[in-house]
Amino acid sequence: MFTLTINQTDSRRDGDCVPQLLKDLRHIPARLDFDRSVEDEVQGIVDLPQQAVEAAMIALRTGSWYVGIGVGPVNEPLPNQIKDASGHGLIYARRAVDRLRNGKDRTPVAVEGPLPDLAAESEAVLRLLGHIVHDRSPAEWRVLDLLTPGVRGQQKAVAEELGITTQAVSKAVARAQWNEEHAARPAAARLLGLILEVR
Repeated sequence: MFTLTINQTDSRRDGDCVPQLLKDLRHIPARLDFDRSVEDEVQGIVDLPQQAVEAAMIALRTGSWYVGIGVGPVNEPLPNQIKDASGHGLIYARRAVDRLRNGKDRTPVAVEGPLPDLAAESEAVLRLLGHIVHDRSPAEWRVLDLLTPGVRGQQKAVAEELGITTQAVSKAVARAQWNEEHAARPAAARLLGLILEVR
């Protein structure tokens, strides 16, 4: 399983951003739903590495969160609430987010698990993806939020909806490295998954 511990970087400056993050994460199928664990922190448990990558990118988009991913087992049966869960996956996620809080990483995502080399490799790919996601402009996000990865022929409809040209949509997609991000996401997910498989 993949546990995410997502801690707000500066709640005194930004206020409580937990409700918005929970809203942004609600479409991700979770083994144990994302929820507030303490004050300015969100935790959730997912079964698939792709879900962990998706959740991480959502949190990294705003630049307001430290994202720790723990790869490892969680004690079953799972409780009803994340704050009552326990197991190695949660310990690894806590270790990952604590490492971020004590560092000065530009893209605050960390991975911990039983295989440090694979965790470091997946972390490196996630940081590159997170850097791309975080550096996008609001205008680029207006375009990208209307796109579905892997679906052809949608740029004309997006252009009509936003009242801009198809060329402007195409330029925003290229500038934002949308295709590159989604082409690289499976690599990050595969590396995360290998941490569980190689025992």
